[in-house]
Amino acid sequence: MKCRVCREKAVIQVRRHNANFCRPHFIDHVRRQVERTIADYRMIRPGDRLLLGVSGGKDSLALWDILTELGYRVDGVYLHLGIGDYSSDSLRLSQAFAAERDLHLRVVDLPEEYGFSVPEAARASRRNACSACGLSKRYILNRVAVDGGYDTLVMGHNLDDEAATLFSNVLQWNLEYLARQHPVLPASDGLAKKIKPLIRVAERETAAYAVLSGIEYEVEECPMVAGNTINRYKEWLNRLEEESPGIKAQFLKGFLDRGSKAFRDGTAPELVPCETCGSPTTGKVCAFCRLRDVTAVDLRRRESA
Repeated sequence: MKCRVCREKAVIQVRRHNANFCRPHFIDHVRRQVERTIADYRMIRPGDRLLLGVSGGKDSLALWDILTELGYRVDGVYLHLGIGDYSSDSLRLSQAFAAERDLHLRVVDLPEEYGFSVPEAARASRRNACSACGLSKRYILNRVAVDGGYDTLVMGHNLDDEAATLFSNVLQWNLEYLARQHPVLPASDGLAKKIKPLIRVAERETAAYAVLSGIEYEVEECPMVAGNTINRYKEWLNRLEEESPGIKAQFLKGFLDRGSKAFRDGTAPELVPCETCGSPTTGKVCAFCRLRDVTAVDLRRRESA
C-alpha cells in the first residue's frame, strides 16, 4: 500500500477518496479538507475572534491543532460536566494540550458555577444524560462566546456526527432542526455565529490525525452515553459505508448542496429574551434555566430527605 502523493509506504487508507497516504501527506490531506471547508462556506473573516468548544476528545483537539497550523488564533473553552473521573481526565488532557502550545483555555465548571452536574440534571429532569449534556453545552458555550466578545463559536462536529444527526432529523422530519443543520449558523441577537470546519473529515480520520500528530486525547467513551440514539445511527451508517464508501459524505453533501435551502427558507421561530437569564428563547424561560430550576428543587429535596 503506497501513498498516493509520494509513493512511499502508506499508513492509512481513505476508501471514500480511493486513496492511501503516508503520515505527512495524510496530515496535509486533513488540513486541506478543513481549509477547503472554511473557504467554501466563508466561515472565517480576517480578524475574527474564534472560540472553540473543547472536550478533550480527538475531534476538538485535532481541530484546535489544525486551525492553529493553518494560522488562526483560536481560544478554547472546556465545560466541566461533573461526570466523575471522565470529566477530570478530559480536563487534564485539554489543559495539557493548551499549555504545550501556549494556547488560552477557559474552564467553566458546571457544578461550581451553575450548581449542578449533568448526572444530577439528568436524574432530576428525567432526560437522558446526553440530552441534559447537549442542552447545557449549547447554552454555556454560546454564553461564553457572546459575553467574551468572540465573533465565531467553532464546533468540532465531524462528518459522522453531522451525517448521523441529519439521518435522525430526516427520520423524524424535524423541520426546525433541519433548517438549522448547516456548517455556518449566522449570529443573531444573543446567539453567536457557529461554524463546523470538520464536516469533510470522518471520525476515523480525526482519530488517525490525532495519533499521527502526537496528540494525547480522551479515548474512553463517556460513561453516560449508553443507549445514545445518534451512536446507533452512526453504527447503521457505518454499515452502509462499508458497502458503499463515500455514502455518508454524499448524503450530507447532497443535503447541504440541494436540500438545506428549502428548509432554511421556512419561517424561523420568534426569539425573545429569557425572563431569567436574558438569553434568546422561544418561551418565557429558556430550556437551560428550566433545567437548572428543576435540578435545584430536586437537590434540595434530596438534601432534606
